[in-house]
Amino acid sequence: VQLQASGGGLVQAGGSLRLSCAASNIASGYVTGWFRQAPGKEREFVSGISSYDGRTSHADSVKGRFTISRDNAKKTVYLQMNSLKPEDTAVYYCAVRMFPVISVMERNYGYWGQGTQVTVSS
Repeated sequence: VQLQASGGGLVQAGGSLRLSCAASNIASGYVTGWFRQAPGKEREFVSGISSYDGRTSHADSVKGRFTISRDNAKKTVYLQMNSLKPEDTAVYYCAVRMFPVISVMERNYGYWGQGTQVTVSS
C-alpha cells in the first residue's frame, strides 16, 4: 500500500485548502484517517472516513470547518479545510487501516503517507 498526500501550503487565517490522499496497491474496503502534528506536539487525529459505508468522524477542533470526502473509484480521500486558523498549522498525514471502523488512535493505522505542510498565517 502506498499513500500520496498533497495539497498543503501557506494560507492566511480564514482561508481554505484541500488536501488529497491517493492510495495505490490497496484492496477495496478500508478507513482513511487524517492526522496532524504541530511543532512540539503529539500527532493527533483530525478526520476519518470509511470506504465501506462513507461514515465520517471529525475531531471537535475542526467540526464545522473541515469536511472529509472520498472518491472510491480514484481511491482518493479529500480533506477540505475552511476557515483555517493559525492553530491548524501542522504537518498533515493520511493513514489507512484495513478495518471497517474509524479509529482516532494512530497506532491502529498500518499504512502512512508522507506529510504535507499546512501553514496558516495570522
